[in-house]
Amino acid sequence: MTMDTQHEFQPGQVIRRSLGFKAQVQVPLKADYHSAIVEAMQTNGHTLSVGPLTFKLAKEFGFCYGVDRAVDLAYESLARFPGKRIYLTDEIIHNPRVNERLRELGIRFLRGTYAAQEQLGDLGSGDVAIIPAFGVPTKDQAALQERGCIVVDATCGSVVNVWRRVESYAKDQFTAIIHGKYWHEETIATASRVTQYPAGKCLIVLDKPQARVVCDYIVRGGSRAAFLQTFAGAISEGFDPERDLVRVGVANQTTMLSSESLEIGEMLRAAMAARYGAASAGDHFRSFDTICSATQERQDAIIALAQDPTIDLFLIVGGFKSSNTAHLCEIASQSQPAYHIEGARGIVSLEEIEHKPVSQPEPRRSRRWLPAGRVTIGLTAGASTPNRLLGEVIERIAALRGHTALPTTHAGHPA
Repeated sequence: MTMDTQHEFQPGQVIRRSLGFKAQVQVPLKADYHSAIVEAMQTNGHTLSVGPLTFKLAKEFGFCYGVDRAVDLAYESLARFPGKRIYLTDEIIHNPRVNERLRELGIRFLRGTYAAQEQLGDLGSGDVAIIPAFGVPTKDQAALQERGCIVVDATCGSVVNVWRRVESYAKDQFTAIIHGKYWHEETIATASRVTQYPAGKCLIVLDKPQARVVCDYIVRGGSRAAFLQTFAGAISEGFDPERDLVRVGVANQTTMLSSESLEIGEMLRAAMAARYGAASAGDHFRSFDTICSATQERQDAIIALAQDPTIDLFLIVGGFKSSNTAHLCEIASQSQPAYHIEGARGIVSLEEIEHKPVSQPEPRRSRRWLPAGRVTIGLTAGASTPNRLLGEVIERIAALRGHTALPTTHAGHPA
């Protein structure tokens, strides 16, 4: 028995480490999320041929360390706290299969698609609250602790690194400009790290066109009212562009397109140099690399795979709400047709596929997606996608073509 299994956690305590059941939960984790097909591909040059079909898998794909840790902690919480009410503040990661499985196992959700009837205010002493990989706003974590919940903090370390940077900006009275989606759970949590300081200000830019609006204002000024309208919902309370764009520091939502984050940082640096002179730019601009290494690795891997001239199309597997998955599809689509699907259910038939097009808010169905005859399919998956989903996609396509992808079992489950 480990020290954690003997230790009684106290109301309001925040736990950021293993709960002592990591070894015990490996069997159910493997049964739920691993794929023998994908594991075989990894030992065979990331390639699988099935009749006239060839599947080529990116060198880096699927669950990253932060997602692995978050899912592990959720399963450990179930093992460590039998009989207690266990809640997730929101989706643990942006993958329907994982969230649905956690709900099946008895974890309740406070917000989002899988929300139960309870709200944060219904929790009390002895309840267990899991913070997702994206983190939560500071006020929510404080409320959970004040109510006496045992808080299992599964926030990704890369997200915490971003928090440290924006907090340093706020302390030094630099406005944090965050490249991200203002409605995304991670960016909401990051912004709260800024505004917990009295002088903390933040501005969230979605893309380069929005960054260009900020740069133009820095260099030439403009209509304050128009600026505030453009960024409604994406700025901290009381934001004043005349005052709050004099000193800025750049950060990013960890799942954004890394090349775009770097370009936005350079745009803002150049704007400050143009406004205040190159020699004084350091007094007005700060930037630190807060790009998640796993996001970068998966983007680099799909860029490399896209150079393969034999690939006819790409399938990008991951939740439709997953930002990092969407960016993988964006990269792949610059080379060949690319389809972002959530899993095998998206392969409706050999003629029809349900996918989410790049930059489109909703999924749609497209026809004639799979060429006849011999075809080579490039594959990757977002950082919140378990290998099992990739394996099921391969099996589904092979079966529709009248073939069996071997091996045909997943950790004890029929294929």
